[in-house]
Amino acid sequence: MERAAVYNTSTSTLAFDQFFITTAEGLLLLAEIVFGMLVWILIGGTEYFRLAALCWVMFVAVLCWILSVSLFIIYLTGAHKRIPQVPWTTLSLGFYCSAAALFLVSAVVDALSVNQAVRGRHNYNCWAASAFFAFLTTVCYAGSSYLTFCVWKTTKAQQ
Repeated sequence: MERAAVYNTSTSTLAFDQFFITTAEGLLLLAEIVFGMLVWILIGGTEYFRLAALCWVMFVAVLCWILSVSLFIIYLTGAHKRIPQVPWTTLSLGFYCSAAALFLVSAVVDALSVNQAVRGRHNYNCWAASAFFAFLTTVCYAGSSYLTFCVWKTTKAQQ
């Protein structure tokens, strides 16, 4: 008995947008992911749970990182073009502005929390580095907010 060969061919409706990473928006989003990850890794490797302020920084860093990775995957795969019902530009603008504001507050809180550690010790070095990267992440989110606002403004003017 011979079995008939059955070939399952599947096609994906998602396409990999290899040029997204080369755009300013893609580079900023990638920088947000890398710098945001450094913030929560540097804090997570310490005894941050002893300071409620650093728990807040950790919450903001992880939340924004997860949302940034999700948005990166959506734009990289072109899923935003497949779901035109969602106002992606407005959604991105809201996220970037919120993330910039949250990260600014978190960066300041992180920088002020460095004084709670003993200079030269592991916690001090990690918290100081995380504060630096939190400010860099804030700048990246602010840049993304500006670029997305320009696109949003152009889109609204055309309607």
